[in-house]
Amino acid sequence: MDALSLLLKRQSYNQLTEPAPEGICLENILQAGVTVPDHGGLTPWRFIVFRGQALDDLGEIYAEAREAQGADCEKISKARNMPLRAPLVIAIIADVKDSPKIPRLEQLVAAGCSAQAMQMAAFAQGYQGIWRTGDLAYDAHVKKQLKLKEADEIIGFLYLGTAKSEPPVKTRKPAAEFVEYWLE
Repeated sequence: MDALSLLLKRQSYNQLTEPAPEGICLENILQAGVTVPDHGGLTPWRFIVFRGQALDDLGEIYAEAREAQGADCEKISKARNMPLRAPLVIAIIADVKDSPKIPRLEQLVAAGCSAQAMQMAAFAQGYQGIWRTGDLAYDAHVKKQLKLKEADEIIGFLYLGTAKSEPPVKTRKPAAEFVEYWLE
């Protein structure tokens, strides 16, 4: 797949199963995450990879967070099963650095670029995935259990695997709807 086709055809897909990326494919995905624009060379990102039992552990963290929020049993159970929607989950963390030159927002955007690059690398290698956030990405208990620093943010959770079936082709709005030209 050439680069332009990859950019124009990539889409999120949430019906995922084994196999998940591993070995050199997973290494490529993670490497793509660290090759994004990085003003000042701060490398304001880090990744936590969950597979196997670690997916259950992440589900327990989610369930504990829901319980602390006072959720009912159904919502707690749903939270516990959320990571099991894919055979591999990567948490993308904005590892925000104290910098007089590089604003926090630029560091968050750089970490977001990491998530996008990793999803593109997965897609380029024949895998599917979806970038999810939701309120648990902002939950204090989840952040504490993932050992985040105070300034860190969870940019999202990248769910990756093999499509259970052929993903439907999504229609996209034409770029012209979002562009304004200022010309001489």
